Amino acid sequence: MDCIGSTSESPYILLLKAALLIPISHYVLGFLFLLSVFLYNYLEMYFIQELLTGFKGQYVSLTFNSCCDLYQEVVSKCKLLHGRVSSTPWLCSPHFQTIFLQFFERVPACNYQRQLFKTPDGGTIALDWLRNVDVKKPSSEGSDGIPSDDKTPIVVVIPGLTSDSSSAYVKHLAFKMAKSGWNVVVSNHRGLGGVAITSDSLYNAGYTEDIRKIIDHLHTQYPQAPLFAVGTSIGANVLVKFLGEEGVDTPLVGAAAICSPWDLLIGDRFIKRRAAQRIYDRALGIGLKAYAQLHQSILPRLKDWESISKISCIRDYDKHVVCVLANYETVDTYYRKVSCGGYVAKVGIPLLCISALDDPVCTRETIPWDECRANKNVVLATTQHGGHLGHLEGMTAKSLWWVRAVDEYLCALNSSSLNCREKIQNTTVDSPLKSIDEAPYVNVMNGLVKRHQVK
Repeated sequence: MDCIGSTSESPYILLLKAALLIPISHYVLGFLFLLSVFLYNYLEMYFIQELLTGFKGQYVSLTFNSCCDLYQEVVSKCKLLHGRVSSTPWLCSPHFQTIFLQFFERVPACNYQRQLFKTPDGGTIALDWLRNVDVKKPSSEGSDGIPSDDKTPIVVVIPGLTSDSSSAYVKHLAFKMAKSGWNVVVSNHRGLGGVAITSDSLYNAGYTEDIRKIIDHLHTQYPQAPLFAVGTSIGANVLVKFLGEEGVDTPLVGAAAICSPWDLLIGDRFIKRRAAQRIYDRALGIGLKAYAQLHQSILPRLKDWESISKISCIRDYDKHVVCVLANYETVDTYYRKVSCGGYVAKVGIPLLCISALDDPVCTRETIPWDECRANKNVVLATTQHGGHLGHLEGMTAKSLWWVRAVDEYLCALNSSSLNCREKIQNTTVDSPLKSIDEAPYVNVMNGLVKRHQVK
């Protein structure tokens, strides 16, 4: 017994010796496996789920009122809204969908025709037109514009935060709608699209006066052309808020809101919750800081430029820029007052809302399910996956599902009995639009500043 006891070793030493017998390659494989599991969950990937279903995707979920004429006459005829949404197999993550779209996606060529719109307060907005004839006959250069008696439907596109007509998803939408026979006009936010700020005012998530003036102008200039609108991200918040403010008293026939934030206060808490979300928050914050600094000389009401230079998130920008220029007491007050979720109940025209439940920027927690269900003019379509303004599909990720769905919906709406409102008579007015050709210009998008050539 003494002999055995003298030669026995600590069990920990025995375990260490046993561990040393395992080849290093096995440890490397184990580490890579654990890292893969971590990244799979961190990036919210769903490749395995898609693989188990044969990459057939998940069905679109529709929420609407049982007495909804919009569903009966329009949405019920839209095959895409009643089918499955299948992501590109190698982009089975909301983050991959969102990031790939912004930085790597191949976009269609859009040869916009630019016009300047002057607002009553002296502001300047760049309107970029893509007419259906420009897509069908791209060889035809510089035409005389759109006749005032033209009956071709017009869709107004309102881009998201720091986005403009050069953004990938905007080009996808504009090209698709123009190819379907529509005239598309992208309403760039103030200070974006290469046009300098000309008044002491910037756009924000709740400022609807610009889009109101633009829509009224387009309706006056083209009284026989049915008017529609599509808002994306913050642009969707602006659009839905505008529709709620106007009710039925709007020239618009119908609209679509894509990836709306719905409730900015909840969204602000969400985007700071996890490390992945904080990356988006920081990127957008830096982009907004660059946007403000670009127009520093024209914004005398902004005094604290030292704090502005330290902006690193959206909330910082809203605190030091938006609240000062728009006269909001606090950031939370601003978020509560301008969130479009509270305006859904007052929307008086056909509205399709599309949101992805895995959106890494605009959380599903903000979606106003009950309000959409209560309003007979609203249909809410939610998808399990898609990211923020992503929904890239096909093996080569060449198309966006939501763009095809909006195109199908608007075409069905335009040909339905819901498009029967009487247009005002055409009158001669002094147009606040002027053609320009200023390029290259500075484009601020998603935290990056780059030079872009107007086409």
